[in-house]
Amino acid sequence: MTWELIVGAILGLAALGYVLVALIDPERFS
Repeated sequence: MTWELIVGAILGLAALGYVLVALIDPERFS
């Protein structure tokens, strides 16, 4: 894997986690 794929995977997982938290606990983002 190249560093571009690694960085992309990290950013994708971070975005996915952020969306999941926003859906599960929306009060945190009010």
